Formats: sequence, structure tokens, C-alpha cells
Amino acid sequence: MAGHSKWANIKRQKARVDSARGKSFAKLSREIIVAAKQGGGDPDGNFQLRTAIDKAKAAGFPNDNIDRAIAKGCGNLAGEGDFEAIRYEGYGPGGVAVLIEALTDNRNRAAADLRSAFGKNGGNLGETGCVGWMFEHKGVITLAGQIEEESLFEDALEAGAESYELVDEIDEDLPGAEVFCDVPSLEAVSKVLKAKAYDVREVDLRWIPANTVTVEDPELAASLMKMMDALEESDDVQSVTANFDLSDEVMTQA
Repeated sequence: MAGHSKWANIKRQKARVDSARGKSFAKLSREIIVAAKQGGGDPDGNFQLRTAIDKAKAAGFPNDNIDRAIAKGCGNLAGEGDFEAIRYEGYGPGGVAVLIEALTDNRNRAAADLRSAFGKNGGNLGETGCVGWMFEHKGVITLAGQIEEESLFEDALEAGAESYELVDEIDEDLPGAEVFCDVPSLEAVSKVLKAKAYDVREVDLRWIPANTVTVEDPELAASLMKMMDALEESDDVQSVTANFDLSDEVMTQA
């Protein structure tokens, strides 16, 4: 049941860098808007919205902005943009598969921005379905603190999870774990783990590559990371996932 994902480590390191850069709140706002649009503006009855709000609060998103985003999603603010969720797929340097989730009110602009980001960094935007089959959509519950693996195994199994991964550093040298489950079970699994007194830091959906490509060339690794940063620069982009692994040494060099 235990597993390991080098890409998850890469994403966590990038997340800290992004936070330090003061990433735009636009991505958080759009996530709340779409969640409210799809499931209503009551967080108690809309798990997707509740998850988006928790993520926004953890990032320091002001409460007034959260309320405004919910109002936009519920159609209570006239003249506001109507966002739609779109998945883009492509290839990076070295043939690495890349999956992008976007929320945009202008799909032509979003596609043009992504095509440019790919093209300037040795990749190319592909057709829908070209790499999607290489990824699985999973629910991910992030736990913080010292965790006893045998207990986690039993509790995750009881909760209905599929696998878990112990993590050396979740946040500021704090260890933890990530528990993976199918998407429909995410709310139920997270509730069970909370009830068992785990410190649940984040509940999210993530694309997980079925197979990964190990990149050992620091120059190729640098090109890939530059491309990932360029793709994430667009406010339309919510998440970028790729199927490459980097060792700590190669990532430091990159």
C-alpha cells in the first residue's frame, strides 16, 4: 500500500518557492468561483467549495475576497466573467508528458499563452488526449506531524484509501504523509482521518503519473523546470503536472 512520488517532492519544493514569490490570488479566486458555480455557495453542502476555501485561507486569502468569489460563482455579481474548466496536454523537452488544468474566461487566450510557454522552452502543446492516458486523477489528503507507519497503514485501509506515502518534509521541516484515494471517496477518507486525530493540512485533487521518466541531465532538468514555471505563470493555469523524476542532486544543480 505504501508508495513514493518524487514528483510530489518536486511540487512541494516549488510550492514554497511560489509562496515566497507572492503568487497571485487569482488562481485561488477562480477555484472558489468554479466550485460555487458547480455546487452552490454553501460550504457545508459543497465539499469542493469547502476545500477551495480552506486552501485560500491557508494562503492568507482575505475573507472579503473569498465572499466575493463565492458571490461571483453564484451569479450574484453582474458583469463578472464566466470561467470554465479546461484540460490541456502537451510535451516538454525530452518527450516529458505534461498535463495542465486551467480555469479561464477566454479559452483562446489561455491556449495561446500555453502554446507560447511550451514553444519558448523546447516543448509543444498537443491535442486533447495525447498524454492524458498516462495520468490518473486521485484524491490526496496531506497529513503533518510524526506519523507511525503501521498505524497509518491500518487507518488508511479502514478509511478506504488506496495508498500512502511518508514524506520527510511537508512544511518547514515538519514531516508527514500523503494519503491517496479515488476521487469520489476523498471527502469520506478525509473525514475518517480527521476523526482519528491526524493533522489534516490539505485535501486536494491531483493528477498522478502512472509511470515516470528519470531525468539525470542537469541541463534538461533546468529546461523542464523553466518550462513548468513558464506554464504556471498564466493566471488561467491552476495546476501543472508532469511525469518526470529528479534526484535531489540533479534538482539542486538545475
